[in-house]
This record gives sequence, structure tokens and C-alpha cells, in this order.
Amino acid sequence: MRILPAPPATGIVFRRTDLDNFEVPASWKYVQRVSYATSLMRQGVLISTTEHLLSTLYSMGIDNAYVEIDNLEVPILDGSGLPFVELLQEAGIRQTRRRRRYLRILRPVELTANGKTVAILPADSFRLNCHVFFNHPLVGAQSLEMEVSPENYAREISPARTFGFANELDQMRNMGLIRGATLDSAVCFAPEGVMNPGGLRFPDEPCRHKALDLIGDLALIGRPLLGELVAERAGHAMHVALVAKIMSDPSLYDVVTVDELAERTITAAAS
Repeated sequence: MRILPAPPATGIVFRRTDLDNFEVPASWKYVQRVSYATSLMRQGVLISTTEHLLSTLYSMGIDNAYVEIDNLEVPILDGSGLPFVELLQEAGIRQTRRRRRYLRILRPVELTANGKTVAILPADSFRLNCHVFFNHPLVGAQSLEMEVSPENYAREISPARTFGFANELDQMRNMGLIRGATLDSAVCFAPEGVMNPGGLRFPDEPCRHKALDLIGDLALIGRPLLGELVAERAGHAMHVALVAKIMSDPSLYDVVTVDELAERTITAAAS
């Protein structure tokens, strides 16, 4: 896989180099399946496990890029976003003269099902409020609240790895999942503790990784967000359903530049 610069207003576009550079935009319009990962499909061409890379590109402020890939699945690497962060920091980020346009949430949007909730609330920045619960003594209930910036993301979220539980491994393999999974690419919780030799990177690493996934799925909106995301035990399917609900109702948001937002604030204060 290679990440290349793209012109302004391109967005994030996957190119299957093994299929004559066929393009699949990273857009909610092309979501194909969501279960343990989020996959995109256009005209029968699939890109799977997109959320870690999209989370990193979004949080590090990358609006436009071509992602060349010679197979259907984005490399899992160590199961986190950190390798992508390090590659982007090494390559550098180029700013263009085109003004960034933000999607600003105007009123609350919420989805609830089976004791799970995901919502987005109006806010002047992009914030996360993420809660998880897993029935394991080293996980249990965990929460994370933070404003997402490139610095915060690189330090507090990107190192958090995908994870699973030893008692679920056979079931997942029978479903055709995690065929290449090892302790180098995921955290595995066994009844007696963490199986990985180095242990956890954060005491609440599962919650931080769920936040990473949440950002990656919301990145399918295709614009930087101004809003507060609240997730309670939600997963990929609910994340993507929230995106679809937002984008299906233009009354829920407007699109503004930072300058336009500042002008509106000044006008409101003056009036």
C-alpha cells in the first residue's frame, strides 16, 4: 500500500493497482458491509478493513490523498493507527490555499438499539465521548472523553490496538475472520490475563481503540466534523448508520469554513 498526495477537493480515494487503478472513494455511499470491520465496494470492487487508516488520515488533518493498494484489504500492521501516523509524520503534510470546509452539526442526532447508543451533538470542535463494557476483569467499563486534534490523536488514540478474547477465536475463524491475526497485530485477552508479551499500551486500550474505530467510520462523511460524538457500546454498524442518517437529512448540518464560522459568531454576539 502507498499513500500519495491528491489535488484539493479529491477526498480520500482508494486505488486498486491490481485492477487497473480502479477507484473506490472513501465515502458512506459505498459502504458494503459492517461487522468486525468496515468495507467499501464500488461496481463489485471491494476495499475491506478501512477504519484504522481512515481514522488516522481524518485525525491527522489529511483531506485529500490517493491510497494505492494491490489487494482487497488494508494492511492490519500492528492493529493500531500508530504505524500510519508515523508514516504521515515522516512524509510531511502539505497545506493548500483552498479553505477547509467543515460539516457542522446543527441539532442532535441519535441512534439506539439493544442497549447501545451512538449520537452526535452540536459543538464548536470535534470531540469524543466513548464508553465500552466487556465482561473481562481487565476491561469491564471504560470511558474516554477528549477533543480530537492531530497531537491528541497521535499520542492518546493511535497506539491503541484492535483486540479480541480467547474464547471467541474459534468462532471468528469459522466465520472466515482473523485468518492472519497474531499477537503482533492484536491484543488477546485470555481468562488469566493479556496474552501479549508486552501487555497493554494503556490500561483502557480497548476503549481507546473503539474511539479509533469510531473516528474511522465517521470519516466516511468526507469532511472534517464540528460536533461531539457520544458512543455507548456501539460498533461499526451503528457508526455507519449514524453517518447515513446525518447525510440523508441536510437540515441536520451546514457546511462552513472557519472564517464563515467566526463571522457568524461575531454577528450573533453583536446582535
